[in-house]
Amino acid sequence: MTDLTQRPRTLAPPPLVYAAGLGAGWWLQQVLPLGFTPSLMARQVAWGALVFGLAFMLWAVWTIWRHHTTVNPYKAASTLVTHGPFAYTRNPIYVADMLVYFAIAVLMGTVWPVFFLPLVWVIMRYAVIAHEEAHLTAKFGDTYRDYCARVRRWL
Repeated sequence: MTDLTQRPRTLAPPPLVYAAGLGAGWWLQQVLPLGFTPSLMARQVAWGALVFGLAFMLWAVWTIWRHHTTVNPYKAASTLVTHGPFAYTRNPIYVADMLVYFAIAVLMGTVWPVFFLPLVWVIMRYAVIAHEEAHLTAKFGDTYRDYCARVRRWL
């Protein structure tokens, strides 16, 4: 059994979880079309969500790197980052991923990826985030628990 202070026992690679949901949605769209033509406003909102999501993700990654720790969910955190976007959500990169995912689904003009979104959320919550939280609790103890009491997991 892995010592949780050494690294999280993450079960799924986060980018692939989101990519699999989008890919499965795209594939189903080819096999069983369930598309729509997004209105100009829907496309504008989707592009805004995409840009905001990518900017939020870059801000989070930059904040992590500035604190000399890792974004790799399979490596140990060396520092508990609570500033920048981490002051608003404990998982800013995953929040950004959800925004990007939804934006891409709208821009693809299909609802299939949206049907996979709850499954993507469950996999992220229990196969990734739960293990990251266990690692951070083991590594930082009460400091992490206090942070969890102040900042929500998502938003």
